[in-house]
Amino acid sequence: MGHTVIQKARIFDGSGNSSFVGDVSFSDGKIKEISKTPIALQPGDTVISGKGYWLTPGFIDFHTHYDAEIEVSPDLSESLRHGVTTVTLGSCSLSLALGTPEDLADMFSRVEAIPRTEVLKILEKGKTWNSAKEYKAHLNSLPLGPNVTSFAGHSAIRANVMGLERSLTKGEKATESELKKMDSLLNEALDEGFLGMSINTLVWDKMDGNRFRSRPLPSTFAPWSEYQFLNRTVRKRGKVFQGVPNVSTKINVLMFLWEALGWFRKPLKTTIISLMDVKYDPRLYKLLSLIGRVANTLLKGNFKFQSLPEPFDLYADGMDVVVFEEFGAGAYANHIESELERKKLMKDPKYRNWFRSQWNNWFLPRVFHRDFKETEVVSCPDSSIIGKSIDQISKDRNQDSVSTFLDLVAEHGNSIRWHTVMANHRLKPLQSIVSNPDILIGFSDAGAHLRGMAHYNFPLRMLKLVYDAEKVGKPFMSLEKAVHRLTGEISEWFGIDAGKIEVGKRADLVLIDPKHLDASVDQDIEAPMSFFNGYQRWVRRNDETVTHVFVNGELACKKGALEPGIGTKKKLGQFLTSTLGS
Repeated sequence: MGHTVIQKARIFDGSGNSSFVGDVSFSDGKIKEISKTPIALQPGDTVISGKGYWLTPGFIDFHTHYDAEIEVSPDLSESLRHGVTTVTLGSCSLSLALGTPEDLADMFSRVEAIPRTEVLKILEKGKTWNSAKEYKAHLNSLPLGPNVTSFAGHSAIRANVMGLERSLTKGEKATESELKKMDSLLNEALDEGFLGMSINTLVWDKMDGNRFRSRPLPSTFAPWSEYQFLNRTVRKRGKVFQGVPNVSTKINVLMFLWEALGWFRKPLKTTIISLMDVKYDPRLYKLLSLIGRVANTLLKGNFKFQSLPEPFDLYADGMDVVVFEEFGAGAYANHIESELERKKLMKDPKYRNWFRSQWNNWFLPRVFHRDFKETEVVSCPDSSIIGKSIDQISKDRNQDSVSTFLDLVAEHGNSIRWHTVMANHRLKPLQSIVSNPDILIGFSDAGAHLRGMAHYNFPLRMLKLVYDAEKVGKPFMSLEKAVHRLTGEISEWFGIDAGKIEVGKRADLVLIDPKHLDASVDQDIEAPMSFFNGYQRWVRRNDETVTHVFVNGELACKKGALEPGIGTKKKLGQFLTSTLGS
């Protein structure tokens, strides 16, 4: 079997060093040669012309919720087609490594907006593991498309040790023996090469099912002392602490910062979501940027926000979207599973008054802008309102906009679909955010919020952001730095063997046609998920941009089309272990 040789591509090696035009050869999963002059070909070599194209390391998506999807579609094609060759599971305290199928389905489904019936079906049919070691072996047994890494999810650990009901009960603290058991399970995960531990303190992430529906996740019930106890192990072993702060109040961001600080102790690698330019508060990103800079310089911390290099937009079917969980009236409506019963609620005068008072209350904590001028109806049985904002519709009806919204949901339920942009809507602040040294480029939530969010191709949108500025003569970052932020910087921070084009390194490679870093990266569609009974997922696809994707030296995808057997019979990816602290 010969080598594969990519010729005359502009090579970005993932280090941030200057790019150059040259050849790369690889075989047996490894980079064999990198040269600025033509590599001599041997009989049996496969040659790919890279002329006019960019060659980069495979991109790394360190914040996904593919935990359920990977069980039925291990090719993870929606990320693979965009050049993502390494993904991370176990984010936000959620993991399928430990627990019963029903407990895990209840923890995972509503939070991540994935149909519970499908998640439960997957786990009841296929879950044969119940430890980090067994879970790692299971993942390695799948015909993976991309490589996989994982956090140990605190909610899963807590529920497994305390029992789900106690883990969800306010005031119930883990006993000393239970804390030791949690620590033992965490140590086992770290022994298996998991990246670290993830937690969640955001109380509007709610349980699904009918046993404990609408209670926050187990992790949110833990006192901070429980996190600190477990973080002694994470800190000692040099691993990563990933968390979701209470983004409504934002106060406990300071607690995460405290964990990261290195005064008189070893700093703890800490990363949280998310640094954005949110519409409702245009100054917030500057304040958070300042806090991050102080933490990492004056206070000797190791702290990173997670950030997206693109507008943060949402679609909603009626009221079925996570931002309504941030205030009581919205959470109350989403507690009701029946669409018919929810429609009835929208007509109730007491509920309408309650919803209106909270929607318009600027003193309540918020992330969502709650401005119906900033919406657009994209589909509805009433075609006359498509293309209009809810505010425009209210003016047509001589109503206030809140009454109009509640009427529309009462009439159409989830059949009215609307769109809004929450954050990262201004070019200069977005350029400032992605240039910030205290962020990591990520937080796609790939595999979750299937109807509401579509950030699978964020690496390409990052490259377009930087390339666009260069083309108009107003560069704010080099393309080499942009590629580094999407590859080598992430792999180095998490301690995984990925993200570099270097002799002897893993041949995870992406060939990009820069002519197609254009408006196509922003176009969206709804695509059926055959493995979720045809459920329609909102995605962005721009298959002309990424011409070839290689995982461990094997061709995985060409212009959006998977190679035969990927995800079914042919295994490309593997579980990548963290070398941090080793």
